[in-house]
Amino acid sequence: MTIRLVLVRHGQSTFNKKGLIQGRTDDSLLTEEGYEQAMKAGKALSKINFDKIFSSPLVRAANTAKTIKKSFKKEQNIVFDKNLLEVDLSEWSGLKIDEIKNKYPEVYPIWKNDPESLTLKRSDNKTYKPIQELFDQATCFIEDLLKRYLDKDDVNILVVGHNAILRCLILFLLGKPKQGFRKIRLENASFSILNISRKDNSFKTQIECLNQTSHLNKNIPDQIGDSRIFLIRHGETNWNKEGRFQGQIDIPLNTNGKDQARKTSEYLSNISFNKAFSSSMHRPYETAQIILQNKKSLKIKKIDSLVEISHGLWEGKLESEIREQWPILLKNWHDKPEEVIMPEGEPIKDVSERSIEAFDKICSSQKDDDLSLLVAHDAVNKTLMCHILGINYSNIWMIKQGNGGITVIDLFNDPIKPPVISALNITTHLGGIIDSTASGAL
Repeated sequence: MTIRLVLVRHGQSTFNKKGLIQGRTDDSLLTEEGYEQAMKAGKALSKINFDKIFSSPLVRAANTAKTIKKSFKKEQNIVFDKNLLEVDLSEWSGLKIDEIKNKYPEVYPIWKNDPESLTLKRSDNKTYKPIQELFDQATCFIEDLLKRYLDKDDVNILVVGHNAILRCLILFLLGKPKQGFRKIRLENASFSILNISRKDNSFKTQIECLNQTSHLNKNIPDQIGDSRIFLIRHGETNWNKEGRFQGQIDIPLNTNGKDQARKTSEYLSNISFNKAFSSSMHRPYETAQIILQNKKSLKIKKIDSLVEISHGLWEGKLESEIREQWPILLKNWHDKPEEVIMPEGEPIKDVSERSIEAFDKICSSQKDDDLSLLVAHDAVNKTLMCHILGINYSNIWMIKQGNGGITVIDLFNDPIKPPVISALNITTHLGGIIDSTASGAL
């Protein structure tokens, strides 16, 4: 039983357009562009049969939800839930960033760099922590959702809300990684999809995608950093398709995998890459070559430490074959990958360490406005996403990486600012909102 949670941020508002802080004020309304964004979102989501729609009661979110709903064939009510209200920023609402910087010089840096620690005063002069309160809301909303739907048949649930509360929902489902609030971003009318399923007496989460904006005629979110890395998983192989563990056996791309790489190239055709990196294995290197087919003069640097995890004696085998010989070890690989060393294989800890070391070297070589292509593998990309999000490498199953999927990472020169995942696992160029790429073994 799985809950597919589709999170949509409201369309552009009057405060967004003017560059004003919104918070919990209800004076901010959808602009004409905001309504258009909501209509495009509704059209893109119309093929998903939603069982329930939830929305913040604030008018900018409520009108986004109502507009999206017009594209659905199935008639249903929208549940307006107060736990989806935006963060309460008190007297900051209606101010511009520069005004807040000047009026609250000691507090503003905390908001930018460590918002979870921010303390403000309400009109009654009592102090409170706005992001901590928002996490309490997120906890209540998700716990109620799990109680009502987790043990039922698969359900699709649409949630329309705001930037901060949606981030808190995502981070709560990831175990509230420390200082995670500034490590992800959500644009107006963007989609983020998370899959939630039962695990023993609790639940497990998988991020299918974050901040998807292609339905808005915007393939990639606007750049916010000083440079960018486009992290891509190689195209499909026959072993991906068959569900075989391939690991470090150098299986080439199949016909579909080459087509996925071509579609990725077309999708990113407006990106002027000036650096390119790849795992030294053939399937990611060929994927990078196809993506850069119109930029053949750009040299692709092969990096040995970005090769896929070694599955040892499991390589070349189907999961059903591994289950016959190593049933307990396979179960532990799915439940506690950090505790598993496959026969003659490699622990995920080692994959994480070598991948992060390679990634950090790439980051340190970035200069202003660099646009770098990096093509690697499922396990490698997952450990990098865990690292950036601030969650342990044991949580690799929380991250989905589809064949040909695109993840966008913004980097900053300021050492205080961590990398930001501006989009994760974009696969709409390969067909539809839902990631339909092969779900086979690594």
